[in-house]
Amino acid sequence: MSVNNVFQRVPRRLRGWVLPAVILLVWWAAVAGGWSTSPLLVSPAAVWQRGVTQVASGELWVALSASLWRMGWGFAIGAAAGLAVGALLGWSRWAERLVGPSFHTLKQISLFAWIPMLSMWFGLGDASKVAFVALAAFFPVVLNTFEGLRSVPREYLEVARVYEFSVAQTLARVVAPAAAPSLFTGIQLSLIYAWLATLGAEYLLASGKGLGNTLIDGREHFWMDLVLFGVVVIGLAGFALNWVLAAAERRLLAWRDRTVAKY
Repeated sequence: MSVNNVFQRVPRRLRGWVLPAVILLVWWAAVAGGWSTSPLLVSPAAVWQRGVTQVASGELWVALSASLWRMGWGFAIGAAAGLAVGALLGWSRWAERLVGPSFHTLKQISLFAWIPMLSMWFGLGDASKVAFVALAAFFPVVLNTFEGLRSVPREYLEVARVYEFSVAQTLARVVAPAAAPSLFTGIQLSLIYAWLATLGAEYLLASGKGLGNTLIDGREHFWMDLVLFGVVVIGLAGFALNWVLAAAERRLLAWRDRTVAKY
């Protein structure tokens, strides 16, 4: 029986777990078979035990809640500002000519280049970390909002003029629905960047609690099981955030499928 046939027998909902299961199996076999004597190769059981300890002591929830708090505030601030700036640039040619060159220059600056400046302005606490996350969330929302508004078909706007829609009605009934897919793409990218930036900020601005600080503790004490446990938690949390946003997008944009089905 071929590998493809075996894969086809796996239920569709579980196929995404095939690769992680294979990696876990190879990892376990490598440790059990003594393929390496390096202390960097710890067993899955050791990582699991470390996770149980972290959960029982409450350290995991403290670190996870601190990271999610920073990410939530930074994402909210950055996405809200990005929607406002993107809408301004997309709706107004005058604003694009005035602000566009500065924005396109700033977006070329590496995100991590802002850390020295943010640390001097806000210190090494939560304020600088939230500001860093907000910057990461800001740019993808601006770009996708701008592209979404500019990609609205001219025919739609002509129909709005024929029906004598006001500016508010045009935005609410014509522009927003047409640009919604691009807006959600920007928000989804913004959420991904915000989560990555949260861990980067905690790792580089090492003060307080957070999952990034968990990785630092594991590195400094050479606790590889803690490092790997932190990586797993980070990945699962990012997956959960993305899943929630994708589910919200499917629900909020369900009207697209119903509209297409009519034709």
